[in-house]
Amino acid sequence: MCALNHFDVVVIGGGIIGCSVSYHLTKAGYDVALVEKGEVASGTSSRCDAVALISDKKPGLDTEFGYKSIEMYKQLAEELSFDFDFSTRGSLYVCETDVELEIAGSYAKDQKAAGYTMDVVDNKTLLNIEPNLAKDLAGGVWTEVDSTMNPYLVCYAFIEEAQKMGLTLYKNHEVLSIKTGVNNQIEAVITDKTTIYTKKAVNCAGVWASKIGELVNINIPIQPRKGIILVTEMTDRIVNQKVHEYGYMLSKFEDIDYIRQVSDRIEDNNIAFTIEPTTADNYLIGGHRAFDGFNSNLNMDVMQGIAERATRFIPKLQEVNCIRAYAGVRPWVVDHLPIVSDVEEVHGFYIAAGHEGDGISLAPITGRIMTQIISEEQTEFDVSQLSFSRYKNNTNKLHLV
Repeated sequence: MCALNHFDVVVIGGGIIGCSVSYHLTKAGYDVALVEKGEVASGTSSRCDAVALISDKKPGLDTEFGYKSIEMYKQLAEELSFDFDFSTRGSLYVCETDVELEIAGSYAKDQKAAGYTMDVVDNKTLLNIEPNLAKDLAGGVWTEVDSTMNPYLVCYAFIEEAQKMGLTLYKNHEVLSIKTGVNNQIEAVITDKTTIYTKKAVNCAGVWASKIGELVNINIPIQPRKGIILVTEMTDRIVNQKVHEYGYMLSKFEDIDYIRQVSDRIEDNNIAFTIEPTTADNYLIGGHRAFDGFNSNLNMDVMQGIAERATRFIPKLQEVNCIRAYAGVRPWVVDHLPIVSDVEEVHGFYIAAGHEGDGISLAPITGRIMTQIISEEQTEFDVSQLSFSRYKNNTNKLHLV
């Protein structure tokens, strides 16, 4: 056991990434403290969707990470005592036009060549899978492995199990400074209530990771990217799985040369349709991406745009009430890959942040990889693309807003 307020590792941030990192480190035998400025899962992890996908990932490491995380979720659902509502329902990309279907088909072909199962379906098959979709859609891509869970419960499951193994949780402790010593070595994490001594600290602060970075004089190029989600009333079955338009990929990555024929409201607010069922028979409907600082206020024009886009793809939604909405900010980086890395300039300082909308999806593998990095073990993936050092040459500049 650790001495009072002395720990092998301090994890900063009690969202799903921090909870996973804490769990995996504790499981590996480290004395770990998790520091959260509010309650567990009170930030981005409470204001997001509830899926782990490979269908929204770029081919390569992004997809490899996503697939491995889903495999880990399946195992965690069996191992952890806290039920987090895991299920594998699959997900369905829908394409509005033949051009979109051609682009999506090329994407699916690349993923299949890498060993992942994605089935391109025509209009008839699309409507057999989800009969409530609009009848004039060109087709889609179905991915069987895509899964769902409750993000709150995943965080609680990680924490409950880690606490059984000795994790110390500091809730409602805001990190004010980080003390370093000789050779810029981490010595302590100082909160508004106490000093926690350690030689290793992991920055899992998500959208606030750059602010934690400032405490050790490094610039972490993570920005908040806002998203709004509508919640429907409890209703009869509308869809059986997550359904999203292929325009979501265009919205997420912004590097595909295709212009959708949509209203100014949809285009100006960067809206692309997504819907997913919950275990309570409500539906989460999105999606929207905008750079608006840390502002999580709702915007009526965006909400109306989300509804407009949703009813275009599922006309039946015109008969369903929206009972509430929420907004959250996601930790965005310019190359759409998270930072999972040590920091050469500050000995004992690590970063696991920048997952944008993939924090839920990639939490398990991020926790395992970070544990391997801290343990100086061979990582199971080549994670050089995720290194903080990739920003040293300033090739990935901050997106100025």
